[in-house]
Amino acid sequence: MRILATAVFERIVYHCACLDDAEPGRPVLEVDAILREGDADGPLLLPMAELKRMLGFTRAEHHIAEFRNQGRTETRDGVEYLTFPVWKDLGRP
Repeated sequence: MRILATAVFERIVYHCACLDDAEPGRPVLEVDAILREGDADGPLLLPMAELKRMLGFTRAEHHIAEFRNQGRTETRDGVEYLTFPVWKDLGRP
């Protein structure tokens, strides 16, 4: 699954779109957003609600359980997020 993030603030993805929903168990986050200091200091966080919106509730629930088992989730202020701990800026050589 390829997800394009277009707005990130303090590590949280606020706007995104699904570019390809194949292989939802292996999501890849691409970022095309202005990142200011502090916006990407650590893993980027995609709200699980966004994942459900992109995949549909039934399809997403199976994968969310797998992400929890893999330690790929984080909860902040009662909201669960899918974490993307490794990312690379493709805009620089």
